Amino acid sequence: MLERSRILVIEDNIELQGIIADFLEVKEAIADFASDGEQGLNLAMHNDFDAIVLDVMLPKLNGMQVAAKLRQNGITTPILMLTALNGQEDLLSSFDSGADDFVTKPFKFPELEARLCALIKRNKGLVAQKILSYGEVTIDEKTHTASRDKQTLTLTPILFQILRELVKAQGGVVSRESLIYMLWGDDIPDKDVLRSHIYLLRNVLDKPFKFPMLKTIPKHGFQLILSASEPQ
Repeated sequence: MLERSRILVIEDNIELQGIIADFLEVKEAIADFASDGEQGLNLAMHNDFDAIVLDVMLPKLNGMQVAAKLRQNGITTPILMLTALNGQEDLLSSFDSGADDFVTKPFKFPELEARLCALIKRNKGLVAQKILSYGEVTIDEKTHTASRDKQTLTLTPILFQILRELVKAQGGVVSRESLIYMLWGDDIPDKDVLRSHIYLLRNVLDKPFKFPMLKTIPKHGFQLILSASEPQ
């Protein structure tokens, strides 16, 4: 439910802004609005929101630039991207900039609500009080931070969730199905969005280091390995 959730909507189409405003009012959410990227970035940097709805095509700063700047400044608020783009490369660009999920225009409001609720619930569910570790990887559930070999990993909330599940498995296989359900529940994305997130996680977790820890188990899922000598 979106009741009492603080939502920032960054959208330059005034008509669509008004429609979203009416929808959020009916859902009893608390909404703020920005009409360009610079204004939206300023609001997101200086206020606390439960989620951000961010259009890709914006004046002054586009949505991907806004998302990237927020993540660079340590803002971890979940970002739902509104986009007319739906190719695999476009999705990778959105996720790489820091977006957590996307809705393709034109969208239906039940889908928008489901995506927002899932992001907000997942983000609040990350709050915990313990340290998890496996091999070189350490996760602090309280601060939502992760490191490998004492080097901080820059992760979006979704990448943090995926890595957290892999660390909790302690080398066991985490199935694709369980990750998809954890991230999206019954509202499964139309495209293979998980593949895009795994690709981005590999870029952060493996590429800067001596050996890759993230291993794909064909037709099953994913696991973390402790050394390069383990079979790939």
